[in-house]
Amino acid sequence: MALVKSKIIKQLSSNYPNFLNKNLSKLVDIIISNMENSLSRNERVELRDIFTLETKIQKARISRNPKTNEKVKVPEKKTVHFKMSKKWFKDLNNE
Repeated sequence: MALVKSKIIKQLSSNYPNFLNKNLSKLVDIIISNMENSLSRNERVELRDIFTLETKIQKARISRNPKTNEKVKVPEKKTVHFKMSKKWFKDLNNE
C-alpha cells in the first residue's frame, strides 16, 4: 500500500468536512516541503508514534556491472532511512 498525496487529502477531507480541499492540499504540501527541507539540511524528521526519517551517507565504492562484469565507481551519496515506530507497526499488523 503506497501513500499517495491525493488519497491523503481524500482521507483528511472525509475526517474533516469543514475544511476545503484546496486548504487541505496546501497543508499537505507545506508538511511535505518542510520534511524535504529538513532532510536536505541533514536533520532528523520524527512524527511521534508513527515514524522517523533521517539521512545517511553511503560511502563511495567500486561496484560491478553484472551484465559486462565491468568495474564501476559509485560516488558517495545520501539516502533516506525510514524507521517505523513500534506502536504503528503493531497497529498495522493488528497485534
